[in-house]
Amino acid sequence: MPAAADQTAPNLKSLVGQILDEAHRCGATAAEVAVGNTTGLSVGVRKGELETVEFNNDRGFGITVYVGERKGSASTSDASPDAVQTTVRQALNIAKYTEADPCNGLADADLMAHTFPNLDIDHPWTVDVEDASRLALDAEAAALGVDKRIVNSEGARLATQRGCHVYGNSHGFVEAAWGTRHSLSCSVIAADKDGMQSDYAFTIGRAADDLEDAAAVGREAGRRTIARLGHRAVQTGQYPVLFDAPTASGLFGHLLSAISGASLYRKESYLLDSLGRQATAPGITLAEDPHRRKGFASAAHDGDGVATRAKAFVDDGVVKSYILGSYSARRLGLATTGNAGGVFNLDVVTDAQPATALMQTMGTGLLVTSLMGQGVNLVTGDYSRAAAGMWIRNGEPVYPVDRITIASNLDAMFKGIVACGDDIDNRHNIRTGSVLVGDMTIAA
Repeated sequence: MPAAADQTAPNLKSLVGQILDEAHRCGATAAEVAVGNTTGLSVGVRKGELETVEFNNDRGFGITVYVGERKGSASTSDASPDAVQTTVRQALNIAKYTEADPCNGLADADLMAHTFPNLDIDHPWTVDVEDASRLALDAEAAALGVDKRIVNSEGARLATQRGCHVYGNSHGFVEAAWGTRHSLSCSVIAADKDGMQSDYAFTIGRAADDLEDAAAVGREAGRRTIARLGHRAVQTGQYPVLFDAPTASGLFGHLLSAISGASLYRKESYLLDSLGRQATAPGITLAEDPHRRKGFASAAHDGDGVATRAKAFVDDGVVKSYILGSYSARRLGLATTGNAGGVFNLDVVTDAQPATALMQTMGTGLLVTSLMGQGVNLVTGDYSRAAAGMWIRNGEPVYPVDRITIASNLDAMFKGIVACGDDIDNRHNIRTGSVLVGDMTIAA
């Protein structure tokens, strides 16, 4: 850890304590403070030349105060005593005009985290602009060299970030956590007689050593872009659809949103009152591992300070637990699951098959590699997205398809999952392989 950073966490924790004291002096019955302090470097190149260099050093304070059952929040990036005092008073003033809500308040004190495992998420990288540029240029050069039909570049970018996050509340709980995130991405453009297509590839990790080779990232960007050329139309109809691992991660994100507290107490979910009910095909488990070493969402506590723990939200296709913070839990008459702020490292666990075997199982249908637009109604479960990918015939890829629409209903899609692949994509908070859905409407 750089010497200058040695005192960052203690200083921020001390500052959080001072803010909490100020909130109580000004009349708050309870308060909580979240502070983020992030520094980083981002370097962008395009067509063999350095294009952008960005350094950032960002700090922000989120202050929430409670006056009885009333709540007010305000934020600032200024840590001076005057700014802190002003922000606290702004939050208190907001609380005066909000409606009393018996569900407001801190999480119970006995739920605060007391143990802090080594999550191995802090790996500073002292890369300079020259070395960062070289890696980005290597990625772009490899991408441009894949095929002569790659005619232009949208650039390559290397980014490294290190941050300290501190959370504290009136229970006397104040904890700090350091974390790093490094990434390299590349995007290029290819052209043929039918027009232009673009695609990208990226690698991401907590440690620089976890990143893929720069040239490999570039080659993957080039391969994906070339694979989109020569797209053809498909006949509208009902077909099986195979979501590749990155798009499948987003698909499961819709399910998690449907069993999240805010969607449930607002009655904006097709999975209302779903505890104990089937939500996916049998054999599928959605399990959370908050203490995974180097996990992208690893944390000892949630946004309320509540200790995180491993759990399954869906077990063998059945909803076993909602995703709840303390507020949403109170609204639903349940106990918090330690998920204020979301899910921490979610794995889709099932009997996985090779991705090629899934195409053989599918026979004829669509392999989705890209999704565009929104088109998801969480209340009804209706699903309609623009998609691109590869048409599969007799278990083999035959030609790319683009600008088509896939449609169904989330409930039918998840219950109609035929199989999942073993091609796990480890670059996301939701880790899954490819997912084969038995039947969807495909329209040109």
